Amino acid sequence: MSSSLSVYLLDPKAARAFVGSRDDQLLQVIRDSFGDDLASDDNWFSSEIEKGAPTAFEALRTVVYGGPFPENGQYAFQYAYAYKRLCSLTGSFLDNSCFSPFRGDWLELVDEGLRALRITAVSVAEFGYYGGFPDSVPYSDLPRCGEWTHDRCLEALVQFEQTKRAGHAPPLEPEVVDAVMDVMGWLRHVEARPGFGVVGFVS
Repeated sequence: MSSSLSVYLLDPKAARAFVGSRDDQLLQVIRDSFGDDLASDDNWFSSEIEKGAPTAFEALRTVVYGGPFPENGQYAFQYAYAYKRLCSLTGSFLDNSCFSPFRGDWLELVDEGLRALRITAVSVAEFGYYGGFPDSVPYSDLPRCGEWTHDRCLEALVQFEQTKRAGHAPPLEPEVVDAVMDVMGWLRHVEARPGFGVVGFVS
């Protein structure tokens, strides 16, 4: 089974602030402009919705209103996807050609490549960890979420430049090099946008 990493350029603090914002105008814009996407998701999860899961819009509204969420974590995936939708609609999608699809321990292999280049400030594997969502949003098996702050991204760029100046070029598999260059591209986008970072989702 393959997975996919989706990454977005945005202000992580602003993204988290949508949770509990009770922004009805935002909800209306999403409903009016992305109704087809919501309906498509409802069709994909139709069997779960028939069993009691919230629709895509219901989950989105719950996240924007900050709850209430089921105490037992039931249907957490819908709320996690709702947060991903908020990030995707308010951020800029970054090239994920080396990460979609991927199999097995690919993210960890890319991290090994980053570390070989002495880049330790960021980790693509952490996008697949639990616990990257805002505290009030229930975490689910999929999607998973992680974020890189602006400062961490800048630190990673400094580490990369130091490695280049040192002439440190360890042998890496070509596909790992391509993935590392994708990551450097994300970081360059962050560098140009003060306060922005990267939020990523593995699904």
